[in-house]
Amino acid sequence: MVNLPLFPEPAGFNRARLAAKLGDLASQQIYIGTSSWKYEGWCGQIYTSERYATRGRFSRAKFAAGSLGEYAETFPIVCGDFSFYQFPTDEFWRKLFHAAGPRLQFAFKVPEEITGTLDAGLFGTAFLRPLEPYRKQAALLIFEFGAFPKRTYENAGHFICDLDPFLAALPTGWRYAVEIRNPEFLAPEYFACLRDRGVAHVYNAWTRMPELDEQMAIEETVTADFTVTRALLRRGRPYEEAVQKLSPYTTILDKNIRARESLRQQIRKAREQRRPAYVFVNNRLEGNAPLTIEAVLDD
Repeated sequence: MVNLPLFPEPAGFNRARLAAKLGDLASQQIYIGTSSWKYEGWCGQIYTSERYATRGRFSRAKFAAGSLGEYAETFPIVCGDFSFYQFPTDEFWRKLFHAAGPRLQFAFKVPEEITGTLDAGLFGTAFLRPLEPYRKQAALLIFEFGAFPKRTYENAGHFICDLDPFLAALPTGWRYAVEIRNPEFLAPEYFACLRDRGVAHVYNAWTRMPELDEQMAIEETVTADFTVTRALLRRGRPYEEAVQKLSPYTTILDKNIRARESLRQQIRKAREQRRPAYVFVNNRLEGNAPLTIEAVLDD
């Protein structure tokens, strides 16, 4: 008895067409991908269920091992959120890049231990050194800072007092970006710090952050010779609520027209200004990242 597919196969999704559009944009240095790739709900869209069959049944182990390679057949880049929670070992990196193949680019979130301590030495030895052999595929490194209470940093200036010397001490030759979750930090001194260090501000759609287009309207936000956008959540919606409402991420359940137009605007700007751009879409924005990206590029 055959039990495939695990999820209903959606009709009308043209993976080859999407891959061609993404490939054309990547040739213009506009790289569009998703936040992570391990979603069984994308079977019938990005993934072919039959590839992961064992005796007629969907094998999660087979999917975990092989899905990244199939992801790379459509997308030019992916954001690796997993690295926020660990320092990957040499063996982990070896297996990851072997599974990905030679063309897929990565954006990696830097481990939270680094953003918690702002220890540039630890960052260099524990994170960059094992990643060094794969530098060509490590397109971007993101320092994500969660929302700080007032008792930690009263304002952007206090945050910059710690952030600036850390950024100044980072090894050269890598692309860096900073993502903040405190809207009050979107101040001239924050942008000036990033600009001085050649580090990008991450335009991020998050619970308490201003909408993407509001961030983009701030002239000082372009702080590097590339831009980074992460469309993560609808404004006002907590992460846990998004997971409950939108999983298992098989289709769009909450269309976000404003976020889509903001992403289109970033793509248009990158083309016009010939500036490299990195754009990532999360399932928890609308319910299914590939369908969101398809909609953004189709309009």
